[in-house]
Amino acid sequence: MTATLIVTDGHPTLRHEERAALGSVLQGQLVDLIDLALLGKHLHWNLTGPDFQELHEHLDVLVSEWQERSDATAERGRALGVVPDGQARTVGAQSQLGEVAAGEIRTDVVIKTLLEVLDETITRARERMAQAAEYDSVTEDLMIQTVAILEKQRWMVAAQR
Repeated sequence: MTATLIVTDGHPTLRHEERAALGSVLQGQLVDLIDLALLGKHLHWNLTGPDFQELHEHLDVLVSEWQERSDATAERGRALGVVPDGQARTVGAQSQLGEVAAGEIRTDVVIKTLLEVLDETITRARERMAQAAEYDSVTEDLMIQTVAILEKQRWMVAAQR
């Protein structure tokens, strides 16, 4: 299911078509970031095993950063006259991240899962960064910042193996 992208009028320098293209980039990134935050909380609540405390607390930091990035992403969309959609049903319908099984999840599986979803998200974010570069350097810069944060997070998660 693809949600209808709403683009309002009134940006002083970008055409409607450019804002629509950027809106699609931002909407996709918003869904990824919200989905990451939801997945992170699921892992946080169901984590068990060695090094529990450290990873449990690290997941809270990751979730907070993903929520901050989703807010910056949605607000960039609004600045462009695009209406972001972060509703649960939209995120669920547009999610590209794999499901995680219910129940307790061992720390090694959590780390493996985080690395997989971060790799997927970084790949898509880099593609979106290139798409944003075609139309708007400000949106591209937001995407560059997001990729930098995601790649740093991936490095820190990988160091826990």
